[in-house]
Amino acid sequence: MGRLHWIIFFTFTAVSALVPALHASAGDADPIYKSCVEDCEKSGCVKDKCFQHCKFTSDGKPIDGPWYLQEPLYLRWKQWDCRSDCRYQCMLAREEERQKLGDKPVKYHGKWPFQRVYGIQEPVAVALSALNLAIQFHGWISFYILLHYKLPLRPNKRTHYEYTGLWHIYALFSMNSWFWSAVYHSRDVELTEKLDYSSAVALLGFTLILAILRAFNVRDEAARVMVAAPLIAFVTTHILYLNFYKLDYVKLYCLVTDLRNIVSHAQMNLPQCLAHFLGLNFKVCSAMRVTQLLIWAVWAGVTRHPSRWKLWVVVAGGGVAMLLEIYDFPPYHGFVDAHALWHATTVPLTYLWWSFVRDDAEFRTLALHKKVK
Repeated sequence: MGRLHWIIFFTFTAVSALVPALHASAGDADPIYKSCVEDCEKSGCVKDKCFQHCKFTSDGKPIDGPWYLQEPLYLRWKQWDCRSDCRYQCMLAREEERQKLGDKPVKYHGKWPFQRVYGIQEPVAVALSALNLAIQFHGWISFYILLHYKLPLRPNKRTHYEYTGLWHIYALFSMNSWFWSAVYHSRDVELTEKLDYSSAVALLGFTLILAILRAFNVRDEAARVMVAAPLIAFVTTHILYLNFYKLDYVKLYCLVTDLRNIVSHAQMNLPQCLAHFLGLNFKVCSAMRVTQLLIWAVWAGVTRHPSRWKLWVVVAGGGVAMLLEIYDFPPYHGFVDAHALWHATTVPLTYLWWSFVRDDAEFRTLALHKKVK
């Protein structure tokens, strides 16, 4: 029995040490890269390139020298620090060496080696996120102008279209999501990552609610609440899970599972456990995407909507775009990767999507207006 206690103790220690190590990528596990970062943090230089702010602490105070030698405000605003720049320059130096040897690029700290432009980590993804934000704004404004200035209104000046408020909320969720996407790709820190992921999940959750309400023509407010409430609860729980519980729960579950496996000789191991839980967000988001795409596709075929071809193009394009999230490849010349291409595909799809929304609003408004007459 005493021997079993020692086995459990050493296993617990080994597993605890292994959990953070599993988050390492091939690049940052490279001894040459690690040595370069360590030397840079001490000397402040990588080859002939040196960083002044390596002489400052994390809060911008100089390690030595007079008080007026302060960390520049633009560096503090972008949250660059000595370690970030050392990692970046060492990554570039190491990738240059690997390229000369004929090796393929590898990931560093979970990300491909991107080329910065004016301090922006992923400039192409940022530009495309901003473009998507602009397209969403244009679609929303054109939808508003159509309903309030081009189509007939009720005597109380309200629109005939029953889903006006839902599409306004959708526009706000969409613009919020693309805004934080641009921020996250500009500077990847814990806060921007959480805001980006949380905004994307919230948008997916609401678009699923919207798809159900429109496809099943749910117009009664009580019925809408009954449909939306469980989905809102699920999405909220998942966002809380992403922001507060995921890492601790993964560690706890994996530790308990592996300790239990020592006794029961079960087949599941720590890497499998981590892969299962770290991929949960992708599975949840993919499930919500696929579900709403299927709902829209089936609804377009059943109802024979006059603009159903636009909906089918968006559904097909959205399905193809999802493959870019699965097929991951190194950025071309350090700028364009699969995720940036996914951002590019959403630009024309978003424009066509809002065109369908306007057509649907016009179709329903004219039909309801004739009934009133």
